[in-house]
Amino acid sequence: MQKIKMKEVPLNDRPRERLKRVGVSNLSDAELLAIVLKTGNKEMSVKEFASYLLSSIGGVKKLKDINYYELLKYKGIGEAKACMILAISELARRINMKVDNIKKVKYKSPEMIFDYYKDKVSNNQEEFYCLYLAANNTIIEEELIFVGTVNHSMVHPRDVFKKAYELNASYIICVHNHPSGDTRPSKDDENVTLRLRQVGLLTGVRLLDHIIIGRDNYYSFMESGKM
Repeated sequence: MQKIKMKEVPLNDRPRERLKRVGVSNLSDAELLAIVLKTGNKEMSVKEFASYLLSSIGGVKKLKDINYYELLKYKGIGEAKACMILAISELARRINMKVDNIKKVKYKSPEMIFDYYKDKVSNNQEEFYCLYLAANNTIIEEELIFVGTVNHSMVHPRDVFKKAYELNASYIICVHNHPSGDTRPSKDDENVTLRLRQVGLLTGVRLLDHIIIGRDNYYSFMESGKM
């Protein structure tokens, strides 16, 4: 395939010129990505390369799931372009979050926790967070405790409760995601919850809930009567 150089494309058809002429909302996904990429590779113009990249990963929404090293596999994407794509994807995710910062928010329900974390957690790996609450249920702090497969040996009560003591917290809510989208708790999820609940009863820092985040739904140990 013969590469079409951007300078050979009529001025009014170039992505940046079209943006100025018709407005950003009227550009295609490929045109918007082409503006970010700025250049293509030896075989494709930037617009062709943008279309190819989007087609390869399954559409623009899949940009939020791709990681740095996967981007580097594409000829024409180096460190700078990979970082730029990831940064823009993260900005879009943060813009779409219903709550910018969960700290100082009063906890009301597992659903509000789901609304906050559904766009925050990774789609590629499990992340285990703890929310620390004051006696009036106000969230004092959130802490990423662990990244990886959640099991009772990797999530240690020491790591969970150390921060609670430092913050003088009264309650803890644990949150982790299932990248598969299936929110049913595993045996390890149940073991972790039981262990943390027991330690909480002994120390006086109560575990209020353990919430598993899926793609479009959640599982609450508290709502399921397992707390």
